[in-house]
Amino acid sequence: MSNFTSVNILDMINAIGEEELQLILSDFSCPKNHEIEEFVRKNAIEFAKRKMSITYLVVDGESRIVGIFTLTHKAVQLLDTGLTGTVRRKIQRHARLDEETDSYMLSAFLVAQFGKNYQYEASAALTGNELMDMTIVTLKEIQRQIGGGVVYLECEDKPKLLSFYQNKENRYQIFGDRYSVRDSVKYIQLMKII
Repeated sequence: MSNFTSVNILDMINAIGEEELQLILSDFSCPKNHEIEEFVRKNAIEFAKRKMSITYLVVDGESRIVGIFTLTHKAVQLLDTGLTGTVRRKIQRHARLDEETDSYMLSAFLVAQFGKNYQYEASAALTGNELMDMTIVTLKEIQRQIGGGVVYLECEDKPKLLSFYQNKENRYQIFGDRYSVRDSVKYIQLMKII
């Protein structure tokens, strides 16, 4: 990974103050996904202060925020049907099968937000795979402290996004989908084990 560093948003608040950070985040630009842009501008600080999720700010050598990822945990239900034998064995390390529902209920790390800041040209140097690597490195540090091992995320049902998450570097697997009435969007649910 080149000269990018991830910083916990709470550490950034302590370093420069909430008002200054809010001013910096108000310029965050993600035209490819306005939901991420709005989250960073309006909710990232408050969610972190309330410990609902923690956003990590990816900064370049000039201390510009070029990307973000937001992490939390969530209970996830995985149906046993359709799981490969290998995935089933790995899941069984983290959960037990409920035979009545034929599913596993487990606590997973949720990658809640993930994206680049297109405000700076420098963000072009940060690849999506590098951003995901930084996300996984952070999750492995958390895993070492508290356990766990399943990583979960949702993305819109778009071939380019699905290809990115399922590529040979990221290796997420589809396990379900859900439809958001509020957003009128179908989300694909993906997971991987770290």
